[in-house]
Amino acid sequence: MGNVIGFGIGLLTGVIVGGVAAVLYAPTSGKATRRMLMKKTSEAVDAVKEKTSEAVDTVKEAASVANRKGHAAVYAIRN
Repeated sequence: MGNVIGFGIGLLTGVIVGGVAAVLYAPTSGKATRRMLMKKTSEAVDAVKEKTSEAVDTVKEAASVANRKGHAAVYAIRN
């Protein structure tokens, strides 16, 4: 879980730094630069959503496995 959070923070930082660098060094017009930034921002948001979804799925699966193991342990103790 910590790796996913670290990845998300790194991704967000990279997007911000990349966006600032793109604006400062853009050889295109303001309109084209804004379009490019919107596209890149949208791509970054989609990537974060995908990674978040993957993290949620991983946590759900781990919780399910832990639940099954817990029930098996309780059953073994009782019998």
